[in-house]
Amino acid sequence: MSTLKTQYHHGDLTKSLLESASLIIKEQGVESLSMRKLADTVGVSRTAPYHHFKDKNALLCALAEQGFHEQEHMLRALRAQSNTATEGFKKYVHIYLEYALQHNEVYDLMYGRTLWKAGNPSDSLKAASKQTFKAWIDWVEELQKQNVLPNNNTPLKIGQTTWASLHGLARLFIDGIYLGTEDLPDMIEQMIKNLCSTSA
Repeated sequence: MSTLKTQYHHGDLTKSLLESASLIIKEQGVESLSMRKLADTVGVSRTAPYHHFKDKNALLCALAEQGFHEQEHMLRALRAQSNTATEGFKKYVHIYLEYALQHNEVYDLMYGRTLWKAGNPSDSLKAASKQTFKAWIDWVEELQKQNVLPNNNTPLKIGQTTWASLHGLARLFIDGIYLGTEDLPDMIEQMIKNLCSTSA
């Protein structure tokens, strides 16, 4: 349990709670997270987390929302770099999958049934997910104009199916279908070639 102990600094409890909750679910799974365990881990009273999150569902929604903001930031930062369109897309594929595998429990919250089907997604989570997807579709439209992605359908349809490929590959590794990651780089490169309108 010592690896879960964090330093709480006064006035920054929300951040400390989110960081600790993320670490708990990474090491022990979502089922192991409770508001009581979170309070004990951070070193605050067991009522303190409830001043920031109504319940566990609200806490999980906040974690997923934070994940979407991080994903959108990665996309926008990559677009701002001076890459060619093709190189930018290649880098994004690698970054997307790296994020999914390194933060698999949060990724599950972002795209899994825990919140979207079995839980109660908050309005701010819904807004964050839509904003992130819109940023992706906007970039897909630009990539189509530069002949990186196919332009034989709308940006929405191309964006949906391209993202489905990224998500599908991430899930195969997260769910343990593929246990070793030694083949992942070659699989990523082949997927990029499959997705791009011309040989990348």
